[in-house]
Amino acid sequence: MSAIELSQVGVVAIGRNEGERLERCLNSLQGLPLVYVDSGSSDNSVAFARSVGAHCAELDMTRPFTAARARNTGFHALLEQHPDLKWVMFVDGDCEVQPNWLAQALEVAESDPKIAAVCGRRRERYPSSSIYNEMCDIEWNTPVGDTKACGGDALYRVSVFQQVGGFDDSFIAGEEPELCFRIREHGYSIRRIDAEMTLHDAAMTRVGQWWKRTERSGHAYLLNFLKHGDKNAERFKYQEIRSILLWAGIYLLLLAATLLMRSPVPLILLALLVASQAAKMTLALPRTKAQYGKSATFRYCVFVMLGKIPQALGVIRAYRNNRTGREHRLVEYK
Repeated sequence: MSAIELSQVGVVAIGRNEGERLERCLNSLQGLPLVYVDSGSSDNSVAFARSVGAHCAELDMTRPFTAARARNTGFHALLEQHPDLKWVMFVDGDCEVQPNWLAQALEVAESDPKIAAVCGRRRERYPSSSIYNEMCDIEWNTPVGDTKACGGDALYRVSVFQQVGGFDDSFIAGEEPELCFRIREHGYSIRRIDAEMTLHDAAMTRVGQWWKRTERSGHAYLLNFLKHGDKNAERFKYQEIRSILLWAGIYLLLLAATLLMRSPVPLILLALLVASQAAKMTLALPRTKAQYGKSATFRYCVFVMLGKIPQALGVIRAYRNNRTGREHRLVEYK
């Protein structure tokens, strides 16, 4: 990147107890205006960040943690130090930014003033170490072009980020698509490009981690729907919630029938139903996911179907919290 480009971009990295992953993350951002937001780490994350020249902001942990609040905190700290920045890259502390990413992203972003955010290919560092990491790698691999949302790693136009008010601090998950929804409502676009962006290290080796991560997605869907779903023709996240509750209801009915009938027939029917739906989804996957091969993609789709249950729990938990006025608290999976 040229000196001019470097002067236009700042980075906000967030994390907690990321260890070597944070070291890789911050080392990949040397030479850029950089703020690291720490969320109560007990390791040497803050000391390491300062040693490589990052400005450190330690999140107030008397309030429930959200990645949205951490990113907003980092953004404000970054702009206080560098008020003339045109672009901000948000990155999670368990991700390493690829060497050519920012140059490629900026080239696209600068080509159209209506592009508010640019994201690329996030890969899992160790996709073969567990089926859960493999599923993450498949999940990250989405089609290029204009898209409705991006994830935790993305380059944003500072003026648009400020115009729409940044992330919603109250979201424990799903804050990125919610922000992107507001960006699109203001007439801007989100662009995914065919470029290597980050290496992510999910480090998921247990089914319990997958369960909690999937539960969080259900929680996020409902929060997004409650905020935007009944206010526009898109009915934001309505289809996802309907699918979650429909399939979770079918599963529960068949499991209840198994117990009441004292027969394995409903359970066999359930297994066949999941398998057939997963097979149908496998055939319909976009090319970006189909390239992993039928075995991996079928396994991925089976877990998508099985994930309706923890997602339903997340939906119910979010709805209950919303009705009772409880604060939404993060369900951690690491």
